[in-house]
Amino acid sequence: MPFDRMSPYRRRAGWLAAGIAVPVLLIAALLVGQALTPRSTAPDDRRVVAADPTPNSIEQSPEESVPPAAPAPAGLPVLDYDPAPKGFPADPNTMDIAPLTEGVHPTRRIAAYDAPGGRPLAFLEPTLAGVELTVPIAQRRVGWTAVLLPSANRRLAWLAPGGFDTVALRDQIVVERKVHRLTWYRAGKAVRSWETSLGQSGQETPLGRTFVLGRTPPPEEVYGGVDIYALGAVPDDPEAVPTGLRGAHIGLHTWYNDDDLGENTTNGCIRVTRSGQRELLAEVRPGSSLVVVDKLPTPPPTA
Repeated sequence: MPFDRMSPYRRRAGWLAAGIAVPVLLIAALLVGQALTPRSTAPDDRRVVAADPTPNSIEQSPEESVPPAAPAPAGLPVLDYDPAPKGFPADPNTMDIAPLTEGVHPTRRIAAYDAPGGRPLAFLEPTLAGVELTVPIAQRRVGWTAVLLPSANRRLAWLAPGGFDTVALRDQIVVERKVHRLTWYRAGKAVRSWETSLGQSGQETPLGRTFVLGRTPPPEEVYGGVDIYALGAVPDDPEAVPTGLRGAHIGLHTWYNDDDLGENTTNGCIRVTRSGQRELLAEVRPGSSLVVVDKLPTPPPTA
């Protein structure tokens, strides 16, 4: 399975590069990330995730004042395809399966902080590796907005007011590792499910919330001629993946055959059928959240 990465040259060119690792052939690559007519088939409706327009948010009371934003030094790193700098807080609700229904799109360079009124640690720009950037909103507090951090796992970045637009997000992807299932939800209701291949032992697909970062053309024929979705997540243990995949992002993609679906054979990526990948590319916009869990709870029987 693959991971996705980008050389400095390709960053300047505005492309997300991808690479793959074919376990048997020692081919390394990254797994990253046309429209088709959407299928009207209503999926397996066993599991419905209730939508919440402001999940995990804390509204500001009239008595609270907005903590001021410390000036950001000009020399801070810009969040890019490389691993995010250290110091950002953990996402306290990383295993929450409630949909994240709003995202942030920077309209200029803005600082990312470790807390409301805290330390600026990096900059977010309107694009990341040449792709328009939208990051899901995870929390709100006293005028500040917390978003899922790109190029990191299970981390948040806090944004001061201003410098970004808020966009609606209607889709969510939930991946269950134990049953090798990916389910696409829209407005809290399951639309379709597909069998998946996931990360092998030592290179498991990372648990927790992340998001669809952007799409890239398939770099090799093994991707079945279908674009790849790069995710905001990276390997949990970069040293465990093949050398050519270090510094890579986890990706959602297809493969040249479906022989390994239902198995743990990838370097951490999420693999679906070609028809499934085409449908997700056509329907699910970048910025949409994706959460990986071991298994969804079984809903109680209905009377």
